[in-house]
Amino acid sequence: MKAEKSPIQTVMSWIRRQPPKVKAFLCVVTAMTILVFLRVIVHEHDNLFIASEAVHAVGISVLIYKLTKEKTCAGISLKTQELTALFLAVRLYCSFVMEFDLHTLLDSATLATTLWVIYMIRFNLRPTYMEDKDNFAIYYVVVPCAVVSLLIHPSTRHHIINRLFWAFCVYLEAVSVLPQLRVMQNTKIVEPFTAHYVFALGIARFLSCAHWILQVLDTRGRLLTALGYGLWPLMVLLSEIIQTFILADFCYYYVQSLMGGQLVLRLPSGVV
Repeated sequence: MKAEKSPIQTVMSWIRRQPPKVKAFLCVVTAMTILVFLRVIVHEHDNLFIASEAVHAVGISVLIYKLTKEKTCAGISLKTQELTALFLAVRLYCSFVMEFDLHTLLDSATLATTLWVIYMIRFNLRPTYMEDKDNFAIYYVVVPCAVVSLLIHPSTRHHIINRLFWAFCVYLEAVSVLPQLRVMQNTKIVEPFTAHYVFALGIARFLSCAHWILQVLDTRGRLLTALGYGLWPLMVLLSEIIQTFILADFCYYYVQSLMGGQLVLRLPSGVV
């Protein structure tokens, strides 16, 4: 006799059977619903960006637990950690020379822990590193980000070098998770702690995207002109949306696996 499915499992099963266009529509509707909900309950929308950085820190903490307790870095992309450290270092530089605030302190802590993760993978746990699976060439993202930052960057009064660095870290953050997704694509099986980490990145990206969208709505578009002129304001928003949708598919399967009581996430072909 089959056990009855919970309402959530029934809904997830129905969604899984829908064609891609319906899934995309449901994803957009869900995202818009959550945005409306956040706008109602969060009065100071800058707190969403702080929450984004805090969730990212939680994700890094999950990795630290995995590395220290399980003594393995299997399934973790070293290249994503290095790209993360790079954009955080550039963003920290921009924060120090352009606007020192609470975000600077949060980024400092996240950078320090990310560097520790890199050290553990490169030296202490090198035998467990899946180098053959972590085969995404990082110059595929670093070079295009550098080129685009030369072409499209803020038009504020800051020094041109600082404005180029600012644009570079925005673009690089949007695609820094791609090597981690390639590792998961190559293995097809994602162990719990790595899945928790990537899901935390997805939540962090969504909160950051929600922060920018709600700020634009609150200021009736004035925030866009405050960021500069030309294509730069639109590129900031586009970067936030891209990094959210890059992880949306994985987050869907993560929630589905969690609701099904599965400890190990198995990704079907074509995901990520």
